Amino acid sequence: MVRAGVLARLCRGAYITSEPNDVCARHRLLVRAVLAELALGAVASHVSAAVLHGLPTWGLRLDRVHVTFARRLGGRREERLYVHTAPLEPDEIVVIDGVLVTTAARALVDIARTVGFEPAVAVADAALRLDTVRRRHGSSTVLPRWPESGALPWPGAAGRAELDAALRRATGWPGVPAARRVVAFADGRAESVGESRSRVAIARAGLPAPELQWPVPLAGYTAYTDFGWPKQRTAGEFDGRIKYGRLLKPGQDPGEVVYAEKVREDAVRAEDLGVVRWTWADLDHFAATAARIRARFRN
Repeated sequence: MVRAGVLARLCRGAYITSEPNDVCARHRLLVRAVLAELALGAVASHVSAAVLHGLPTWGLRLDRVHVTFARRLGGRREERLYVHTAPLEPDEIVVIDGVLVTTAARALVDIARTVGFEPAVAVADAALRLDTVRRRHGSSTVLPRWPESGALPWPGAAGRAELDAALRRATGWPGVPAARRVVAFADGRAESVGESRSRVAIARAGLPAPELQWPVPLAGYTAYTDFGWPKQRTAGEFDGRIKYGRLLKPGQDPGEVVYAEKVREDAVRAEDLGVVRWTWADLDHFAATAARIRARFRN
């Protein structure tokens, strides 16, 4: 059936009818296939937990399923599997779509201990952002974004107190100092991976820390810019395709959104504010953008 194209091989002993276009969707299937072959007690963790919680996975490798067993020995790495062994308390485990998964807070700390600063910040910002929405709407509400999450309210959400508790439990583990730096830097006001990466790039460039979602009072309404330096009378905007999709209202033409954004920016500039825009392509080599921001600063 594989040769005939009826089935696609997911991993050894596991097959699917078609290859998902989305890498996260494929990883979710891989998690289920791998866990079915493991002993009882395996809990999806690290980047696999992030996928199941619906958190961003930019910069994270999804070629292996990560699981944690609550024991001291037996960790191993295979082609499709990374087994971690570490203390794991019952309140650090939730169920998503019938799969045992570490909580968002525990997953975030595990990720921040084991990957680079920038991708870990993107995950942490998203978890804090979801916590803000959770507190606004009530902890019993289940986000429609993840219908497969069953009874788990607000998968992916983690507040400051939860993150601090997870850090305390991990005291003495490898990589915890790095995780502390990630949690300290994280800010739930960042609304996308692009904005999270921008925050890291701004800090690395030595620019002053900006205000996020900076309100600019205009005639009849308030405009919010992604980044603001009030003392320097400068605003920064990250331009990503997802951003414009998020602003799109039912039945609205994408061109209308772009035009409305231009009108908004013109109104902000009319307030004697400098505005600097950048895109995904600028984030990997941010020096030129940082220079443009400094050039706009009003001292």
